[in-house]
This record gives sequence, C-alpha cells and structure tokens, in this order.
Amino acid sequence: MTWRVEIKDKEGIFDAAGEGVKKDIEDLGIRSVASVRVVQVFLIEGSIPVSDIKKVCEELLVDNIIQDFSFCPAGEARLNQKSNQRIVEIAYNPGVMDPSEESVLKGIKDLGVEGAACVRTARKYILNGRLSDKELDVIVNKALANKLIQHVVKYPLKEQKSKSQEGSFRFDVVLVDILKASERKLLDLSRRGQLFLNVSEMRAIQQYFKNLGRNPTDCELETIAQTWSEHCHHKTFRGKIRYRFKENGKTKTLLIDNLLKKTIIAATEKIKSPLCVSVFHDNAGVIRFSKDYHVCFKVETHNHPSALEPFGGANTGVGGVIRDILGTGLGAKPICNTDVFCFAPPDFPFNRLPRGTLHPKRIMKGVVSGVRDYGNKMGIPTVNGAILFDEGFIGNPLVFCGTVGLIPKDKVYKKTKKGDYVVVVGGRTGRDGIHGATFSSGELTHESEVISSGAVQIGNPIQEKKVLDALLKARDQNLYSAITDCGAGGLSSAAGEMGKDLGCRVDLEKVPLKYEGLSYTEIWISESQERMVLSVPKEKIAELLKTFAEENVEATAIGEFTGTGRLELFFHGCQVCDLDMKFLHKGIPQIVKAAEWSAPKIKEPKFSSPSDLTTTEMMQLKELQTKSLDWNLRKLVITQV
Repeated sequence: MTWRVEIKDKEGIFDAAGEGVKKDIEDLGIRSVASVRVVQVFLIEGSIPVSDIKKVCEELLVDNIIQDFSFCPAGEARLNQKSNQRIVEIAYNPGVMDPSEESVLKGIKDLGVEGAACVRTARKYILNGRLSDKELDVIVNKALANKLIQHVVKYPLKEQKSKSQEGSFRFDVVLVDILKASERKLLDLSRRGQLFLNVSEMRAIQQYFKNLGRNPTDCELETIAQTWSEHCHHKTFRGKIRYRFKENGKTKTLLIDNLLKKTIIAATEKIKSPLCVSVFHDNAGVIRFSKDYHVCFKVETHNHPSALEPFGGANTGVGGVIRDILGTGLGAKPICNTDVFCFAPPDFPFNRLPRGTLHPKRIMKGVVSGVRDYGNKMGIPTVNGAILFDEGFIGNPLVFCGTVGLIPKDKVYKKTKKGDYVVVVGGRTGRDGIHGATFSSGELTHESEVISSGAVQIGNPIQEKKVLDALLKARDQNLYSAITDCGAGGLSSAAGEMGKDLGCRVDLEKVPLKYEGLSYTEIWISESQERMVLSVPKEKIAELLKTFAEENVEATAIGEFTGTGRLELFFHGCQVCDLDMKFLHKGIPQIVKAAEWSAPKIKEPKFSSPSDLTTTEMMQLKELQTKSLDWNLRKLVITQV
C-alpha cells in the first residue's frame, strides 16, 4: 500500500516557495497568476498502519507550528481544482535519484516505525488566476519542471510500482560488430552509442579487436569511450596542434606536441617552486602550508550538465570537486568552496533563444541554488566567487566549481597494492549519470536535451557528508592504501585508473544498487554520485567495513587488484570485459588540430599630447584595449584536422 502525505503552510503564513515561483512566472511575461501555493507531497510505500503514518507526519515531516498535513491512500487522492485555479504536480521520472528518499526512510526507521519500503516525493503547485492552456504549458516547461528528470503527474492517480518492484534485467552479453565495419558505420556506432569518439579512435579500437580475433562487448566499448573521453583523458590538451601565424610578412607553422606539457606543465617545471608538493598526477594539486598540513586545491567545470539541468548540474559539480579533495593523497578534509559562473544576460529575449536551450535566467537561478544547496548541507562555506554575463554563453554556460582542503603531510602519497580489495563506499548505483563523461566531450545541440538526458546527475550532499566523516576516520586508522573518487565514467574510471599499473577484477553483481534492473554495463559506467573507491589490504577489510558501518555508510568489496595488467569484469560469473590496461590507458591515437592567428586591425586612438589625457579619455583607451584583447582571442581559430 502507498500512503500519500501532503504538507503545506498554514493559512496566514508567508509561502516563500510560492512567492519565488510567482516571480519566476512573472519573468516569463505572464501576469495573470495572482498567487501560488506550494504543497510538498510524500508517497510512502509499505505495510504501515494509520497510527504510524500520523506519527511520521507529526514527528518527522511537519513543522507543526507553521505547517498542516493530510494523508490518505494514494489511490484515493483527487484533483480538487476550483474555478480560476490550476493545479500542477511535478515528480521525478522513474530511475532518477530522489535525494529525500534515503533520509526519510532513515528517519522513519529511527522513529521505530517498521514496514516502509520506499519513499518518493513530488511538489504540487496551486496557481490562482485565469490561465490559458498555452500559458500553463509555458509555465510548466519554463518554470516548474525540467522534462529531463521530471514529469507532470496525471490524475486520477494510479498505484505506481516502486523501484524495488521493477522487473529484473534479463542477462545477455551484448557483442558489438565492428571488425568489418566501414568508416561510416564506425562513426554511426559512436554517434548512436553516445561514445563521442572520432574516426581515428574508432579505427584504433577496431584494429585492437581484429588482433584479438573477436568483436568487443558493449561493456568493453563503453569502457574505452569513458577512458578516452575529453573529460577523462584531456585529449585536446595532450594532442598536437599545427599553429599557423604570420611573422615579418611570412606565414610560419609551429607544431605543438602536447599543449599541456609544452605550456602549463613546462612553466611549472621551469619555476620548480618548493611550494608545489604534488602536481599533475592526483585528483588535486597539493601546496605546502604549515608545519603539519598541506593545502589541496581543485577547480573543475560542469558546463554541459548545467546547461541541461542547472540545479543538478551545478549541485553535482560542487559535489565532484569535494570528492576530488577527498580523493587526493589518502584523503584531504574540504574546508571551503569557490566558484565562477558565466551566463548569457538574464534579460535575453525569449524569442531569440536557440532551439533546445533554457533561458539564461533560469540557468543562473538553478546554478546558484545548486552550488549553495550542496555546500550548505555539507557545512562547507563558499568564500568567494564571480559572475560574468555575455551573449556568447547563450548555448552553454561556464560553471567553475572549486574546493580547498587540508591534508596531513604524511597522507599525501598513495599506492594501490597487488592483492588489495576493490571497495566501493558511499551512495548506491543507479541509472543517473549514464554517459556523463562522454557527453561532456561532445557538442551541445538542440537534440542534447533528449539523447543525453541520462547524463544528468542528482546530488545527495547529506550522503557525501557521511562519506566524508567515515573516510577521515578510516584514513587516520590507516585502513586503506589508495583512494579516488567515483566521478566521470563511474566505476570504469575509478577502478580502471587505480588498477592501470596492476590490473583488476571486479564482480559487478556485488555493486550495491538503488533498484533492480541495471545491466552490467550500466552498473560499470553509471555516474551516480557520492561514491568513492578504495584499495584495501585484505587484513584490514573487516575493520574498514566496521568503521563505515558506524557512520551509517555502505562499504562493499567488489573485486581485487590482481597484478595481471588486465581489466577483467564479471557479472554473475560470466566475463563481460577483458581489456589490456596498456591499450586502455595509452592506446588512444593522438588528436591533431589546426590553429591559425591573424593580426587584428585596430585603429589607434589619436591624442593631441600625453598631457591632455583626461580621466574620461583614459577610460576610453582602456575600453579600446579591452576590445582589442577580445578581438585577438576571437581571431584565434582552432579546428579539428
């Protein structure tokens, strides 16, 4: 049975959420909504008596001073809509992680109430005013819901199957026929599979499996795509650039082999600052700080996810860099966040929006809210930041999230050891975040909101706070030998990178799941948030599992670092992946791009004499210099070869 609980503010209490929605609707140019009321909905499934449901409402879900509640069996709920009123209910799509579910279930259990199997949430919006169907459709799609992760609930309500009731996945190993594929078919496989690999990369994969005399499994192909993605491998930075420029009237060409090494790394190595403890090979840079501690600093972008789902994209952007700090060395403690956002102007005309894009004001509000939400719930303050507006960001915002951490001097270095267990800790694995790493390597188009919807992730900062506390305890007890975060590419990147010098075996059926029905490939590449991977000596596994259990954090041994030099994946005893680690991490063809720069033609300002430069003229000169710099940047064109 499913109980439906509705919670709303008492009459006379200021509805802040409703007023915020009303303002969002007015920003759409719709002025016919007089007021908005927001009702929080909980669907609690299980064999729970009426008395216990009332107890859950009064002692867990409701602030009795300012809120009222009501409950009934879900099938008895009705849409009681008055005249001049529209009611819309928004819920998460099936398979999308609901951040409230775990916390509410834990709270119900802590109250001593038994029988709760599943919790889902929704929001009901009561819009008072005379609205046309067209206006309501605009409000739903532009202000209330994001169709990538949410849907409008249809009345009358029907009893829904919970995630725990979903049918189990029928297990078949899928082979992808690439041995005799033409160039066109290889590119079509890359496009349809959201691999975002170019033709030379697909040919390299084809040749590898030709040498083996077999076709790859879908899991092997996906693993290579995650590892070779721009997000994970930084292949543009590592590639070759043929740079053409004019000097003294002559056209010259300079070949830059590995832009990262020739610029950023080269400058760092030339300076050789004693302040740099660890750079370019861990999840974050490490800098000398005090007698006992070093400082870790990591900044990362989360642009594409934020363009599609601003709150979730920015939310998990912050969560990701926090986990990067946790995964540096043997684990650093995050102490503060920073950010820089670049959006199109918030007053950008709706009629000029490119097809498939969200309005920049909605993106801005969602991004700011997402960053604030994650940091606040973890107790990590955002200490500085910046926002830039420019029409150039209309198709794709820039969302830079950064975190600073402290790490003890004796915890900076780590090493995966042969025979250690592969242990996954933290959140469970679901379908959220599928193809996140490869999706971030591609170009956003009007189709991205449809074909890349699975790449959207939903954060759960409360879970990550528990992981943080448990990890620091385990670190100080020396219970593991290496750690990394389970971010882009999921387990494929985390376990794959940790085992790149040794090889590893993973039994995918051992990975804890949010719900039944995931395929072996989905388990391996899912980017479900709040997960870390540890290398744990066998003699310390019992103590580590105990430490995490004490913090109410799940920890599970799913495999072993073998020393074979191969990535071996099994699902219920059947091998679904067998890749050579050298090919996986070093077999990618080097990307080649061409860059060309031409000198700008800027008319120099004329002044009567330097002594006549007034403050105003100095400002004009500064503006000209800024335009010149901007023009220079725009004239540098980089293209794929």
